[in-house]
Amino acid sequence: MTTDKREVLLIGPLKPVVVKGLDAICTVHKVAAVQDPDAFIAAHSNVRAIACSDTRELIPGSLMARLPNLELVSSFGVGYDHMDVKWAAAHNVVLTNTPDVLTEEVADTALGLLLCTVREFPQAERYLRAGKWLERNYPLTKATLRNRTVGMVGMGAIGQAIARRLAAFGVPVVYHTRKPRRDVSYLYCPSLIEMARAVDVLMVIVPGGAATANLINAEVLAALGPDGILINMARGSVVDEPALIKALQDKRIMAAGLDVFAKEPDVPRELIAMDNVVLFPHLGSASVYTREKMDQLMVDNIAAWAAGKPPLTPVAETPWRTWNKG
Repeated sequence: MTTDKREVLLIGPLKPVVVKGLDAICTVHKVAAVQDPDAFIAAHSNVRAIACSDTRELIPGSLMARLPNLELVSSFGVGYDHMDVKWAAAHNVVLTNTPDVLTEEVADTALGLLLCTVREFPQAERYLRAGKWLERNYPLTKATLRNRTVGMVGMGAIGQAIARRLAAFGVPVVYHTRKPRRDVSYLYCPSLIEMARAVDVLMVIVPGGAATANLINAEVLAALGPDGILINMARGSVVDEPALIKALQDKRIMAAGLDVFAKEPDVPRELIAMDNVVLFPHLGSASVYTREKMDQLMVDNIAAWAAGKPPLTPVAETPWRTWNKG
């Protein structure tokens, strides 16, 4: 019996939603199920699509070049710096991600990380567990949100969701992006340095990649100042990690809350040792509810393509064009 199912190369963990969804619409070649991925990919070089189920799986141009019929890479995650966007754009390969379905979850996590960092909630919980409350009350926290302004580095969908929450908390918000946004009413700061100097908290929520590498550097941290707090919900690459460690050690900023790191899951011991740093294991969108929605959107992009329709969420650099259809 013949089948008209399209062939897809699945790279990354075999998640139930992904496997079930793709198996229903495609012939799926699962790289994670074989002992020799390189030979397996070579044996299936005729595939026209890749499904990538984890942003820790790199999709370089050298891999895409091995698949001469490649039209689409559907990837899990809102960030897509793990894929070679320039190569894809130059070779008419469409890349898709899973935006929007994780926006509110990440924004919730950002507020949680901010509150934990400012009010020292994890430290206070450890204090209680250690039995120290029996001896004396936990010290009053030096920081509060009541007298702080948050400077948003980035004002995309997630940044706006965070800003809405901050506004509900009664916390003033300003923002810095490459260009001002017409769809928000917050004060725009054209200079990142000047914004850092004017605010008490920097909340970083920008894409990763070369354009934002070490955007938060020693100069920005110095401008933030000794009462300043840094919250990074973006990518570890966006913050100059050694400069941050030095700024914390020298008390040039007060504290930091980090959900992402330069070499995950390897977190510098210097950060782990500091009690004025709150560390999350990259769990911005990490609930079963939201991750399943992300997995399903990844499958839905493949399903649309397999049906000869435009994928749902192509990244801006690789828009869907008529030559992809068929």
